[in-house]
Amino acid sequence: MFNLSLKIGFLGIVIVAYFTVLANRIYAQGPMIHWMSWEQMENAQKKEKRKVIVDLYTDWCGWCKRMDATTFKNADVVELLNNNFYAVKFDAEYKADIVYFGKLYRFVPQGNKGYHELAAKITNGQLSYPTFVYLDESLTPIQAIPGYREAEVFSMIAKYFSGNFYKTTPFQVFQEDYLKNQK
Repeated sequence: MFNLSLKIGFLGIVIVAYFTVLANRIYAQGPMIHWMSWEQMENAQKKEKRKVIVDLYTDWCGWCKRMDATTFKNADVVELLNNNFYAVKFDAEYKADIVYFGKLYRFVPQGNKGYHELAAKITNGQLSYPTFVYLDESLTPIQAIPGYREAEVFSMIAKYFSGNFYKTTPFQVFQEDYLKNQK
């Protein structure tokens, strides 16, 4: 009887351990992008100048949620963004005012929703979600890239901007060289 109790107790421990490991694998956070608000980025820029990537999203955007669940969980993307950019999550329907280059930008209501004027400014009025806006170290927009991107493509685009290739090399040339080197 004692042996049976010992075996049942041991089996219980094994089952609990198995499900603990399984739960950790399923729900593990892994590496995460150090997202910040626009205001936090401005304060960080005062200490150390960096390029900025703005993830322009809305709460109702399905592709934005997919980027968060896939591309932004990729370890290479996380490392690339954390090491080379200040990463800003910016809700295009943000309600608070923001001053950018001395001008006040506000939320503009439209029906049940609306948009923030700063989102329109940094995308040249081309609002779609998600859109990734790359800013240089002085916060001047370099390029707005609309649409969902898989991790590999997103990394390539981010490297184009982080490595300053955009200053000297057309993207198509960069892309061809990049893809050759990936093989």
